[in-house]
This record gives sequence, structure tokens and C-alpha cells, in this order.
Amino acid sequence: MAAQKMVSHFWTIFLIASAMVSLSSSAPPSMPISMASSPSSVILPPYSMVPSPSSVIPPPYSVAPSPSSVIPPPQPMPYPMPPSPSSVIPPPPSMPYPIPPSPSPMPYPMPPSPSPMPYPMPPSPSSVIPPPPPMPYPMPPPPSSVISTPPASMPSPMPPTNKGIKGGYWPSWLAKENPPSTIPTQYFTHLFYSYVTLDASTYQLSYTKSDVQWMPIFTATLHAKTPPAKAILSIGGGLSSPITFSNMANNTQTRSAFIKSAIQVARKYSFDGLDLDWEFPNTAQDMSNLALLFKEWRQAIELESKSYGNPQLLLSAAVYFAPDFFLADVPILYPGVAIRSYVDFVNQRCFDYHGSWETSFTGEHALVYDNSSRLSTSYGVDSWAFHGVYVEKLVMGLPLYGRTWKLKDPKQNGIGAPAVGVGPGNNGIIMYKDIEDHNLANGATVVYDDSIAMYSYAGTDWIGYDGPTSIWKKIEFAKYQGLGGYFFWAIGYDKNWKLSSIASSAWDARN
Repeated sequence: MAAQKMVSHFWTIFLIASAMVSLSSSAPPSMPISMASSPSSVILPPYSMVPSPSSVIPPPYSVAPSPSSVIPPPQPMPYPMPPSPSSVIPPPPSMPYPIPPSPSPMPYPMPPSPSPMPYPMPPSPSSVIPPPPPMPYPMPPPPSSVISTPPASMPSPMPPTNKGIKGGYWPSWLAKENPPSTIPTQYFTHLFYSYVTLDASTYQLSYTKSDVQWMPIFTATLHAKTPPAKAILSIGGGLSSPITFSNMANNTQTRSAFIKSAIQVARKYSFDGLDLDWEFPNTAQDMSNLALLFKEWRQAIELESKSYGNPQLLLSAAVYFAPDFFLADVPILYPGVAIRSYVDFVNQRCFDYHGSWETSFTGEHALVYDNSSRLSTSYGVDSWAFHGVYVEKLVMGLPLYGRTWKLKDPKQNGIGAPAVGVGPGNNGIIMYKDIEDHNLANGATVVYDDSIAMYSYAGTDWIGYDGPTSIWKKIEFAKYQGLGGYFFWAIGYDKNWKLSSIASSAWDARN
């Protein structure tokens, strides 16, 4: 019995040992069989794995990352990233504009609104007005781009006065009505004798017996006044032939004859300077020759001054309101560098933007801002500066006359209103002194517009002009822009020197 118990016990131990050997041979090496492994050290099959959050990086869609620790990827860019403003200077705009506008006039669809700075963009070709005619005269006037770089020894001349230029053109054909003695020089620093002309064969100055009488009176009177004013001889004008000027400027010999004659006449009659009023250079070759003319003229003025011990004559030019004739079929450009280098200042003709050549709608002919076109003083000032002429050499023109229209409907009476022709005055031109009388006699409504212009209407009569408010505002604009001064066209058109005195006071007022 004892032997049977021992055998049974032996087989029990044997079976247990065999089972343990079988388990040991089938287990992986890393899994000991002596004791159950801890959960942290056991690798479970994938379908039953529940990993610790601290040891596994979750997929991006399961847990939102902390903003402080994760930088989100950049969004796709449909276009290249713009450069940093601090490191890249944008290129200047291209000027002049490549496509010349259509010459056919188109009325404003609505009255133009004033344009804030920066200055308005160019209009579409279909809305551009053809170029204005030369400077108007209420009475018949008397008969009539290669850029040169200055030598290092010839510095650019600067405007002749630190206080700026308060100028005015004096029509010599109105001498008996408005003699030099009547001019109040407290309102003016520079006065221009208008005009002597150019001989078409000799290219020397040509003047009449009346000029011989009035030129010495003009200079002597202005120099004797308190305060004295500078007297400048202006050559050319609206009815002088542009072909004669073109031929004169075309070669060295004819330019020399002109320059020599101009200096001699200026000295003979005691003028302080010379002013070129070529209306207008018509080709790129004209502009190239104009640059040479200015250079040689400056050299001759300096040589004459040194040779005879005289003060240097001033040299100025009356120019288009902008440096580019963008309304021409082939746009041309004034020689900006030559003007900056050799000319003391230029008189911008900031008027005649609209007139009798546009009879179907009213227009402000000397406004500062215009959203609908480049025909504005703001565009002119900005573009002259862009083309290399210092703003302190720009002298802004102010008209002492208005442009008139006949309204189609008296109830539509704003800027750009429908019109059927010119209004009161001489072919749609009326002096300021007559505007005041007309407004008073007809009970006209007077309006100041934020484009910096004024107009009045009475019945079907409509007049666009500059009055006291717009003159003051224009002088403020000129001072803000840093311009060299202003000038009036023309002496004698004012009403008891009203606008002349307002402009002078505005210029002298502290900024």
C-alpha cells in the first residue's frame, strides 16, 4: 500500500515537471515563467495594447497640441510673399503714361469731386480733354529728350529770394490803362514785362516803338518804388511763332545770336532778369535743343556777370502746368535736369484746363484737385517734382480771369453740368474785376468747391474762376508743397488789387 502511494506521488511530480518543461520551451526569452510579469514590462498583442499617454505621441487628430509648445504649419500661399517694407524700396511709378489719350472731349458723367493727396491717377483715354490753347487775352495781344548734365564747376542756381516769389505778368499793350506807377509793389516781388518777340530771320529780340517807350519806364518805376520789385523781360507769348523758337534753338549759332541779343536788351533797359515764354516746344528734338539753350544761356549770363562786374541776370521760363504733354499724340517731356541745373525758376501755367473748346459741359479751368483726370494743379506739381525739378523752383500760376459757359438747364449748375456754349465775356473769358460786377448785378449764387476753385451761376450764366477763398487756399497749398512762390496772369485784371493783396497776405502768414 505504501509502495502504491509512492508510485502515485512519483507520477504526479513527473507530470508537473513535464508540464513545466513544456511551458518553458514555448515561452519567449524575455518572458520569465517563474512569476507573472508586471503590466509595464509586458508587450501585449497590438489589438489589446493600451499604451501609457506619457510614452506615446498621439496622432494629430486625437489631442489638440498646446499653443505654447506647437507652432502650426504655415497656410499655403497663392502668391509669393511680399518683401519686408523695411528692407525693400518699391520702384517709382512709370511716367509718362505710355498710351496717349484720345483727343475727343467727353463731358463729365458727374461733377468731379475733390481729390485727396496723393494725387489722382490718370484717366482712361476716352475721358481726356484735348490740350488747352495758349494763355488767353481779353484784348488782342501785340503781334508777334536729350538732357544735358551740368559740369561740376557750375552749381545749380537757386531761387533768388528766401521769401519766395510773388509774381505778376504785366501786359504791355495795356500800359496806358494800367501804367507801372499803379502797381502796388507791397504785393509783388517780381514783375514780368510781357512781351517782346523774336525776329524770324536774325533770331534777335524784336520790339516795337511802344516797347522802347515803356521798357525803361517799367524798370525805373519798379526799382524806385518802396519796396522795390524786380523787373523781368519776358520773351515770346501766346502769339509768337513756336516755329521761330524751334528754328532758333536748333543750332549753336542761332542760339548764340538769341542769347547775346537778350542779354544786351536786358542790360540796356535795366532789367533784372529774362523769362522765356516759348509756347510750346512741339517735338522731342525741341526739348533736347531747349536743354542746350538753357545751358548756354546760363553760361553766357555767368560770363557776362564776371566780365563786367554786374549782378547775374535771373533766368526763368513760363512752362506748361506739367512736364509731360500727355494729351499730345506723341507725348513729349521737358528737360527736367537742365531746368533744375540752369534755370532759377519756372512759372507753371496752372490754368486753362477747360475752356471754350468744350462747350457741352462746365469746367473749373484752374482747380487744384480732380479725381477724373490729370488736368489739375496737384498733378502738375507732383509730376514736375518726379521729373527732377526742385519744388522750390516751381512758381504756381494763378488766373485773374474766369471761364464761362451757358447752362443747358439752370437747375443743373454744378461743375460738369450740361452746357450749350460759352457764357458772358470775350469768347467765354472774363476778367475777375468784371466777374464781381456781373455777380453783383445778377444776384449770382457763389460756390466754393473743395477742388479748390470757385464758381457762380445766375440763370443760365456759369463762371468758373478763383475768388478770395480759393486764392487763399491755393497759397496754402503752395506753401505746404514747398513751392518757390506764385504768379498772376495778369496785372490789371484784378478788382482793386483784392486778390493780389489776399495772396500776398496768405503767403506771408505763418504756417
